[in-house]
Amino acid sequence: MRKNIIEIKHLKKSFGNHEVLKDIDFVVKQGDVTSIIGASGSGKSTLLRCINLLETPSSGEILYNGENILLSKDIPAYRAKVGMVFQNFNLFENMNVLQNCMIGLTKVLKLDKEKAKQESLYFLEKVGMLPYINAKPRQLSGGQKQRVAIARSLAMRPNVLLFDEPTSALDPQMVGEVLSVIKSLVEEGYTIIIVTHEMAFARDVSSQVVFMNDGVILEKGTSEEIFENPKNDKTKEFLKRFMNY
Repeated sequence: MRKNIIEIKHLKKSFGNHEVLKDIDFVVKQGDVTSIIGASGSGKSTLLRCINLLETPSSGEILYNGENILLSKDIPAYRAKVGMVFQNFNLFENMNVLQNCMIGLTKVLKLDKEKAKQESLYFLEKVGMLPYINAKPRQLSGGQKQRVAIARSLAMRPNVLLFDEPTSALDPQMVGEVLSVIKSLVEEGYTIIIVTHEMAFARDVSSQVVFMNDGVILEKGTSEEIFENPKNDKTKEFLKRFMNY
């Protein structure tokens, strides 16, 4: 039986008087691919940032392997295990590709430089970026930058990978190369939570789909339940743009 790896319980987040997340509950099991879908402004990215503790929830719990990580004293160690890939890459412009991958290994995991280099090279090869290890981010396309960002997260050997709209900043021709890398991670059994507007991709890879609207989860279920037979009218309305009902 697959264990619960992340459990979100009654999660709320407000910015001033604006409540962005309203009583969010869902569970991610080991090996799940959870796609979070919904219109812009529905709270999807804020939810992901809360899970990674880039935002502090106003109330509620986030359990990681049964422990409430909001009480954690070692957030960098938690973030190493729950890696985040951002829509805008967040690479260090003054470092080359290899250095971008190595820095978390040396600074957070305290690996020696040679071990960090070998780990980084392994994962850069995995995403097809080995020929570019000496390039600076400004010399790379958007798709290449995102693949480096994915390699950087993978090198930390996380238990969960969070993707925040990983293709939204890319030109259309580069979207496929990044989705292909993510799909290979799905096939390897990584536990993934992804915020995405790529509905065909979400339908194909997800074991669980969460539909958000105005800060609440209106509907959640398997890929088949949400994409083939949505119950909520707002889910149907949202998905009408992508497929026929």
